[in-house]
Amino acid sequence: MAEPLQGSQKAVKKSGKQRSRGRIWAGRVIKAFVGLILIGLIGATAIVIVGYQTTDLPDPNADFQTATTFVYYNDGKTQLGSFATQNRQPLTFDEMPQTIKDSVVSAENQDFWTDPGISLTGMIRAAWSILRGESLQGGSTITQQYIKIMYLTSEQTVTRKFKEVFLAYKLNKDLTKEQILEGYLNTIYFGRGAYGIQAAAKAYFDVDAKELTVPQAAALTAILNNPTVFDPDADDGKNERLLERYRYVIRSMADTGAITSEESYKYAKALPKFPEIEKNQRYGGPKGFLLKQVEAELLAAGFDSSQINGGGLKITTTFDKAAQTAAVKSAQKWTKKAADAADEKKSDLHAAIASVEVGTGRVLALYGGPDYVTSSRNWATTARPTASTFKTYALAAGLQDGFSLRSYLNGNTFTPEGDPVRVRNEFNHEYGNVSLRRATADSINTAFVDLTVSMDDGPRKISEAAQAAGAPKGAGWDENTRLALGSAEVSPLDQAGSYATYANDGVHVANHVVDSVTDAAGNVLYEAEPAEKRAVSKDIASDVNYALSSVVEEGTGQSVQTLDRPVAGKTGTKDGVKDDITSAWFVAYTKQISTAVMYVAGDGGNENLDDYARPGDRTFFGGTYPALTWEDYMEKATKGQPEEDFGEPAWVNVDRVRDDDPEEEQSRPPRETEKPTEKPSETPSEEPSEDPSEDPSEDPSEDPSEDPSQDPSEDPSEDPSEDPGSNGQNGSADNSGSNDNSGSADNDENSGESDSGAANSDSGASDANGNDSDSASSGSNDSGSDPGADNDGSNSGDSANGSADNESADASADGSGSDPDASGSASDSGDSATGPVNRGSG
Repeated sequence: MAEPLQGSQKAVKKSGKQRSRGRIWAGRVIKAFVGLILIGLIGATAIVIVGYQTTDLPDPNADFQTATTFVYYNDGKTQLGSFATQNRQPLTFDEMPQTIKDSVVSAENQDFWTDPGISLTGMIRAAWSILRGESLQGGSTITQQYIKIMYLTSEQTVTRKFKEVFLAYKLNKDLTKEQILEGYLNTIYFGRGAYGIQAAAKAYFDVDAKELTVPQAAALTAILNNPTVFDPDADDGKNERLLERYRYVIRSMADTGAITSEESYKYAKALPKFPEIEKNQRYGGPKGFLLKQVEAELLAAGFDSSQINGGGLKITTTFDKAAQTAAVKSAQKWTKKAADAADEKKSDLHAAIASVEVGTGRVLALYGGPDYVTSSRNWATTARPTASTFKTYALAAGLQDGFSLRSYLNGNTFTPEGDPVRVRNEFNHEYGNVSLRRATADSINTAFVDLTVSMDDGPRKISEAAQAAGAPKGAGWDENTRLALGSAEVSPLDQAGSYATYANDGVHVANHVVDSVTDAAGNVLYEAEPAEKRAVSKDIASDVNYALSSVVEEGTGQSVQTLDRPVAGKTGTKDGVKDDITSAWFVAYTKQISTAVMYVAGDGGNENLDDYARPGDRTFFGGTYPALTWEDYMEKATKGQPEEDFGEPAWVNVDRVRDDDPEEEQSRPPRETEKPTEKPSETPSEEPSEDPSEDPSEDPSEDPSEDPSQDPSEDPSEDPSEDPGSNGQNGSADNSGSNDNSGSADNDENSGESDSGAANSDSGASDANGNDSDSASSGSNDSGSDPGADNDGSNSGDSANGSADNESADASADGSGSDPDASGSASDSGDSATGPVNRGSG
């Protein structure tokens, strides 16, 4: 009798059975997998055979067609412009110069004469891109590129790619290499509307293709790789990227033996000379800048040049027809007025306008210049020193760092720790302690430097706050104690988008100019999805809005009050090394639209703006022509929009008042000023008013100086203002030209108005000391330390006789109220502020 199996024996037997079953199942899986592979191979082979047999070769001269791409305003109906229609003049292979054949093969496909027409590695990369949902890359061989050119649709599918493979392989079998290269060179897009080598030779060098030299052929070969990026007109004709690509082509020609090493060395020294060619008038006028912006954005989104120019697309932009028309008219109107008034050349003065819809990032209007064909530099996208408009980012950084709008800062001259050069205000004006809100309204340099050094690693925090808002870091962003004074360069378009962040409750939305793209069949190929990111908290954004509203209501931006709706913004005027004013700004927003206006002069935008200063002004202030341009444009851009308030300030960090708080600011009461009923005169009076105000402030300072200086100081300041032509010593009224203002002097902008018998000032001037040149004066100095301050809330822009030449009407404003920090107002020199005259009587 057999003995029963022990436990271990049972386990072994069971385990053996399990392994047998496992092997059986594994075998079945392997067989099934192999079967699937065989079926797949058979199916793939069948697809390849059928696809190959049913794919017809195109006729490069009969079948290749371009379809015009049209560009529309944001209504999708009104046409803005169009991109290239076909300009092509086919040549035979023998008519084509050897120079272009050698350069194209050397740079694009060195194995062209021996390869099968397709690149397996390139195909694998393309298939992987499709599987991951990415756009297809360009063909890896000239044959594949040629096939790709024949299909100007944007279909990103495996089917299309397989068709390209079939065609490429079939072309390589059925056509000679010479025929393929001929077709390629007759259809490839070179930019400037030129398809094929003959059109390209004419478009870039004004010669027939047969006359192309080696350097010229190499340059065209470099350009065809990316006609937009490598256009020789890019970067004002100093396209370093084109030079780099050109040198690559020259080296490649030497590698293949098309030219010698000696020739390579000779040719690589510089690009060939590009003659002046009449540009396509499709880009004529201001709209050319818009079309180029659209083209650049689509290229960044993955479209290629040939597709954009000849793909028959419908592009709907973000540009608003009414807003764009207003931007063009306002910019051209005020540049002409400024040039005519100064008897200077209008062509040397450049105004830029960039306007962005708050909350969406849609660019509503863009004025980069009068004519793209005449000058392709887009001033709306050109970064220049931001002057005191950069103080907004310092304000946001300070609030993030624990300061509040009621935190008091040093408004007097002082030497920052670690910096041997004293920071001062214009005319060495001393403000005493000033709140952060007042420092913003009056753009007080010393207060912002004090804010910077009071924060741990303040310069870095200011830089990061600016970048978070949407201002990209660039030239002049050195992280030093004077960063807030505006040496940092930002473009008007980026400024408009960054300021929109605060109007949008602290959330930055990326700027964009294209809303959607559809193909000829109406299929949607692209829809904008701008990136969004919170830059600051909603509470901090509210306090920034409140402080910047102070700039308009009682500070340096009063001239735009005629818009008659809530506005928040900042003026800026930047001094260069030689005291030349190199840029003047007004950047401001409503709850719906953020707009930046910048003025610069000269071909490079670095020449002295003072040559165009308004009559009666010694300096070209941000509160004059830039603010007037802004108001003129915004009046039309906001037409029909409801008035929206920014809401109450959050008063963040009020429990962290810095040092002594001499006066606790609670809230700013409504202005008691009657709003002016007329717009400021477009032609300011050149002479000061002969009649002083009959209604001085009813609330003068309770503690005026007992002994105000009645005569200019006999001892000049150790550090006189470097602002051109300004003097403004004790009690002297330097009429730097507040012809428009019966209101107050712009601490941010005013060069030389008297401050209640005291020298006026925050020049912010970026002189050798790095100061920003927005001079201004405040009717009061927050702490009451200005002995000559008459707290009637105004400051005579021309206090030589105690009155201001007021271009804005007879409205009065005493600016007084329960807000101790709001006593007195300051306005830009030449800003059309309103208010009774500060006689400076002390």
